[in-house]
Amino acid sequence: MSHEDGRPEHRLRRELPEEVQASASSEAPIPEEKSGPTVTGRQRLVQGLWPPRVSRAQLIVALLLFGLGFGLAVQVASNSNSDSALRGARQEDLVRILDELDDRTQRLEDEKQGLQKQRDELENSSDQAEEARKQTAEKEKQLGILAGTVAAQGPGITMTIDDTKGTVEADMLLDAVQELRAAGAEAIQVNGVRVVANTYLTDSGKSVSVDGNKINAPYRFKVIGKPQDLEPALNIPGGVVQTLEKEQATVTVGRSAKIVVDALRAAKQPDYARSSSR
Repeated sequence: MSHEDGRPEHRLRRELPEEVQASASSEAPIPEEKSGPTVTGRQRLVQGLWPPRVSRAQLIVALLLFGLGFGLAVQVASNSNSDSALRGARQEDLVRILDELDDRTQRLEDEKQGLQKQRDELENSSDQAEEARKQTAEKEKQLGILAGTVAAQGPGITMTIDDTKGTVEADMLLDAVQELRAAGAEAIQVNGVRVVANTYLTDSGKSVSVDGNKINAPYRFKVIGKPQDLEPALNIPGGVVQTLEKEQATVTVGRSAKIVVDALRAAKQPDYARSSSR
């Protein structure tokens, strides 16, 4: 054995060649694996929500909810406007409105009692057939007044609307008719035209047509009913008189113990409807 072989470091090199090579190979750089971009939780949430996937049933439900919400918003706005008008009214105006509501309630109660009385008379009459004919004849007269086929007279009011500016339109006169009906008017006549349940009003140039009959200002209303109810109904705050006066029209309302409504409507036979009683 040579002197160099006897040196300790030479023996180590000869005895451990594989460990040295393994160690060298372990120190070699390991190639990195290629990976895609990292996706965060927020990005995954956005990708799940957009674009939205809406089914037909969900769309229908959404439309229904939108319609319901719109209706509620309109109702709330309408109530708010009414509340604002009442809050701005004077104390005497509020008292007048309450009195009119009480009068309407009393009229409905009187009508209810009248119907109950007719029922009791019919049930308790010894000759029910004769009582039924009597009530039928009386009801026919009442219906004739409402239908405008017979003349009527009684207490009520007259209202004259002088429209020198030509600003009064058909819808304003229609509001007057509706207010009078709500206040208990039983017969109405405007410039010689009888107003009935199916009456319509339209604008005709600078004048108004009632059921196709052209009428000109001044517009004269003859109304049969309880004067104590009819006149206040026209003069409530924001009512007919106030609205017409804003249009620079002059309105005159007067009570009378006797109003004659003599304009008549021809009785119309229905084309298809027939009585179902046997």
